[in-house]
Amino acid sequence: MTEKVALVTGATQGLGLALVEGLAHRLGPEDTIYLTGRDLSRVTQAVEAMPGGARVRGEILDVADPVAADRLAARLSERHGGVDIVFNNAVMRVGPDDDPRGIVDAYAEVNNFGTTRMLRAFSPLLRPDGRFIVVASSLGTLHYLAPVLHSHFDGLSSLDEVDKQVTAWRDAVADGSARAGAWPGFVNIPSKIGQVAAVRALAHERREHDFARGILLAAVCPGMMNTPTSAQWWDVSDAPTPAQAAAPLLDLTFSPVNPDHYGQLVRNGQVLPWAI
Repeated sequence: MTEKVALVTGATQGLGLALVEGLAHRLGPEDTIYLTGRDLSRVTQAVEAMPGGARVRGEILDVADPVAADRLAARLSERHGGVDIVFNNAVMRVGPDDDPRGIVDAYAEVNNFGTTRMLRAFSPLLRPDGRFIVVASSLGTLHYLAPVLHSHFDGLSSLDEVDKQVTAWRDAVADGSARAGAWPGFVNIPSKIGQVAAVRALAHERREHDFARGILLAAVCPGMMNTPTSAQWWDVSDAPTPAQAAAPLLDLTFSPVNPDHYGQLVRNGQVLPWAI
């Protein structure tokens, strides 16, 4: 049986850790899952705590490093010849007391440029029936952006175009000019829209190729989760745990490809409209 290779970013806690655990349960002992994160001790501890099932290997990966994704992709290509499942889950969290002007550079570097780096580095390695899933949010639709701003992210056809628009938004937040315009004060909204726009742009380029090979490229919304970060913003006492939130994402990954899902933002198996 051919070995399956999976990779999860931001995998030392929360949803990322739950995704690795779920993959380990659903894949076989001949398969390999790469649990990645920025901190060696946390990666090591997470790997050591894994249950049985697929092999789980730890790798250091800081998606904010401009060359880290390419370097890891090259190593995995040499070891395995390709990958089968990628969950782009790494995220920098923001709290209610954080000044957007002070954190937006690092925030965009991880959440947005980290996403486009992963897409560039690992989408070419996807084997037939591969899956590349970007963890985003239901906030990642144009519904949450003022109509005057829709043109910044709608209809983009390359990752370079997405990076250009994210850079312009980031700079406007950093210099304070975004406050005088229509940009939302909650940086998570434009950031998540940028992530979904990146998936849509790459899907525009790869659609014919991926359909012929049974590959799914999609963004997903895991929904509200009961985590310490979410609890800073909302009452999440009744929200699903990360393990519960991971289940629909794993179901999507292991199900036959629904062509309607390709290049879209999916929540619980349903496509969330990009524009309403």
